[in-house]
Amino acid sequence: MELQTKKFAVLIDADNSSIQAIPSVLEEVAKYGIASVKRVYGDWSSETLKNWRDVLLPHAITPVQQFAYTKGKDATDMILIIDAMDLLYAGALDDFCIVSSDSDFTPLASRIRENGLAVFGFGKKVTPEAFKKACDKFIYIENLIVDNEGKNSEEEETAVTDKQVVETLRTNGQKAITLQKEVQLPEGMDRATLNLIYKAVKDNADENGWAKLGMVGLYISAVKPDFDSRNYGRAKLSGLIKTLNLFETKIEMSQMYLRKRKKQGT
Repeated sequence: MELQTKKFAVLIDADNSSIQAIPSVLEEVAKYGIASVKRVYGDWSSETLKNWRDVLLPHAITPVQQFAYTKGKDATDMILIIDAMDLLYAGALDDFCIVSSDSDFTPLASRIRENGLAVFGFGKKVTPEAFKKACDKFIYIENLIVDNEGKNSEEEETAVTDKQVVETLRTNGQKAITLQKEVQLPEGMDRATLNLIYKAVKDNADENGWAKLGMVGLYISAVKPDFDSRNYGRAKLSGLIKTLNLFETKIEMSQMYLRKRKKQGT
């Protein structure tokens, strides 16, 4: 049975969003499906938005130009809403993500939900309650940034350990033995990719820590489109996971599951 992947529209209000949060937002969206449409709205002739180009190209986000016709009026909001309604009625998407801390998008979120689609909101903790309540799920970007920096206790420990392994590889050019006995990392794998695999397992795991390999693969591909197990000498993701020797695996109903290997003695 094939996994059904939801298609999202990610619509970003550049005037009311943090550029630093966008990579974390897209990683969060990857938990739930594929960002089929990625657009960011703003007046790109403005100096205040000039740094956005640094995040647009790496993440294939389409900038939508909207001049401020009248001072004090937010024309950006209007074009985002118009685009959202066009996408809604086109019927090719499953859900929407609105990245903004502006309560003006409250009616838009409510209208999309009336049509049976879910709305995920991403904004700062100061976002007005009206917009937060209008979304099916609202995620604070402050939490995403903290999580992505590895400051959450469990992930911080993993990131430090992974860094030690990769640095050992770079120093010796040989098999790393910093973690546990017989731990090896495939040639060419960097710390970011290893941490991404850990995060994919963690974010898709059940209460016992087990995650479906298929869901892990979809998550990784959504965050890192150029990921390919063949880059690391393995034909399939399952083979790469076994090579890492960092995860327990099991097979149930022809489906492979994996979870982080527990430390010896725990």
